Amino acid sequence: MARTKKPDIDPHTVLETLRTALDEAGIVFPSLRVDDASPQLQLIELGRVRTDVADRLARALRRGDREG
Repeated sequence: MARTKKPDIDPHTVLETLRTALDEAGIVFPSLRVDDASPQLQLIELGRVRTDVADRLARALRRGDREG
């Protein structure tokens, strides 16, 4: 299986972009952060959220699918 090269995207920039988009949808992930323990993987830690927050996220994603 061939490995795909990951794009060189700053995880801190992506974190702020994601945080802004979530905020615009009225969604807050209290534990949203960059995972500094694995910098080579460029991971964003979403953390745990309440079920009502997960439901709002799912609804926002579905709305986005219809808009595109």
